[in-house]
Amino acid sequence: MDIRSQIAMVFHLDKCIGCHTCSIACKNIWTDRNGAEYMWWNNVETKPGTGYPTKWEDQKIYKGGWVKNGDKLELRVAGKPTGLTKLYHNPDMPVMDDYYEPWTYDYDHLFEAPADSDQPTATTISLVTGEPVDVKGGPNWDDDLSGTPDYARNDINLNNISAEDQESMFQLERMTMHYLPRICNHCLNPSCVAACPSGAIYKRGEDGVVLINQEKCRAWRLCVTSCPYKKSYYNWTSGKSEKCLLCYPRLETGQAPACMHSCVGRIRYLGVLLYDADKIKEYASCPNNQIIDRQMDIYLDPFSEKVTKEAKRNGIADSTIDAARESPVYKFVKDWKIALPLHAEFRTMPSLFYVPSMLPVIGKMTNGLYESTTENLWGKIEDSRLPVQYLANLFSAGNPDKIKEVLKKLMTVRYHRRKVTVNDIDDTLINDAFKTTGLTADIADAIYRLTSLIKYDERFVIPPAHREEAIEMIESTDDRKGNTGLGGNNGTRRVF
Repeated sequence: MDIRSQIAMVFHLDKCIGCHTCSIACKNIWTDRNGAEYMWWNNVETKPGTGYPTKWEDQKIYKGGWVKNGDKLELRVAGKPTGLTKLYHNPDMPVMDDYYEPWTYDYDHLFEAPADSDQPTATTISLVTGEPVDVKGGPNWDDDLSGTPDYARNDINLNNISAEDQESMFQLERMTMHYLPRICNHCLNPSCVAACPSGAIYKRGEDGVVLINQEKCRAWRLCVTSCPYKKSYYNWTSGKSEKCLLCYPRLETGQAPACMHSCVGRIRYLGVLLYDADKIKEYASCPNNQIIDRQMDIYLDPFSEKVTKEAKRNGIADSTIDAARESPVYKFVKDWKIALPLHAEFRTMPSLFYVPSMLPVIGKMTNGLYESTTENLWGKIEDSRLPVQYLANLFSAGNPDKIKEVLKKLMTVRYHRRKVTVNDIDDTLINDAFKTTGLTADIADAIYRLTSLIKYDERFVIPPAHREEAIEMIESTDDRKGNTGLGGNNGTRRVF
């Protein structure tokens, strides 16, 4: 066993209000500078929709992630050896129009316009060319389903949704949507790391954060192509690639990243997961219908004596193990199994999980009326305006049974809390729900507390970095400390 620690996240979609406070917090700290104007390390998309960049989920266009080729796992885009053929012409890389051309306004004209009967206007000016530009896109251009015929109806996750189900979603008076906040997933099997010819992208062993060494980056941009989530960006001013770094300077002091700290809806949770790195290749190469289960299997029980022993032997600190035991992410992902990865079929094994949205629970339209009553315990799930298959395409590699399991657990919590607070639900209904989902009243109360009554330090359980590991976190240490602290001691003096 090669046990490592991973800083992992959970986003609870029923709590997201689409305020974009997270995006602005990230923008103000990290990408408010030349060449990064179009970068949104954190963005919030409206689903259904095409997202940012446009149609990022369609790997037939962008060739991101991994693909199973027989018994082998291969990058969709060319890897390091053969990727040299695409260095100077890469047709699979998104272009500026897939994002949007960053712009400013001709404020001089606005401020210096002479007195006239007409109100002066400020022309949009491209920040790339300096010429006037007709703005046709932005990071949330389809926010709240604006431009539905052009965006929502072209969502790739609708490809296997029946025309009837689509119509129940898209008729104006029946429209349904939810928000999907996205940041870099800091994957266990990152395709961006595998694709980089210069070796500039690396995954930190101490916490799993994926970073780009700006000195080593040579702007080959294969990381942009290979990332199926399109969370690696090219800075057109510096000539370097950049990406979300999970605010690691904050993590090292036990603080939550800026996007999570600022979240108005309190939808975000962050904690430690322990995993077996020896299993990554095997589990990432499994058949598509097993990919969700195998990813969940790779995470280990921090309460196990065997796991704890192996973790310590691998250099994982006691404080990190304690954080893993208190991790809210572990509860969502492993204990309760109500959080799922986004597009697990990309086989990068993302470390960001989502609690799927249950809204709206109102049923489909029948004879001009909403059918909101049912004799079936789970009828509201089966007949939701938001098709289960759509959520499955997003979060369970197309398997609707996985989504139903999660939604039934969430509905059981609602039944239970309704029973506790209002007491108008029959005991038989509650008992049947508990029996079907495997939950208990205590577990349902725990889920309710973590999702509704959570405190800050319960949402973010972050082990501070250790001073003795500081050098390892910021630079290559081969020439500074030799083998000291790496399993042996050759007499090399540690230098701080």
